[in-house]
Amino acid sequence: QVQLVESGGGLVQAGGSLRLSCAASGSIFSINSMGWYRQGPGKQRELVATITSGGTTHYVDSVKGRFTISRDNAKNTVYLQMNSLKPEDTAVYYCNADLVTWARRTNNYWGQGTQVTVSS
Repeated sequence: QVQLVESGGGLVQAGGSLRLSCAASGSIFSINSMGWYRQGPGKQRELVATITSGGTTHYVDSVKGRFTISRDNAKNTVYLQMNSLKPEDTAVYYCNADLVTWARRTNNYWGQGTQVTVSS
């Protein structure tokens, strides 16, 4: 049993900032990587950013220089600092974790999603 709990979404004007947080809990043996995905209205879900337990990061081109992903391994928590937000960033943001459970099974788990709305 694994749960991912997200927070930090909301409504912000263009140029503003938000910080998303996602904490993983439950029968977790280890976490290989965590990341953020998003799905805007009428669009496909896309990867936004990922980070491994060792600190290696990846960003989609559209957010490079504006978003920063980080993690606290001791708390099984990942963050997404979003600066210089644009209306096209409006989407439901989903947290993802690739992890190993105490049963030694590797799986991907998803958060419930949090709405980010950027007004012009």
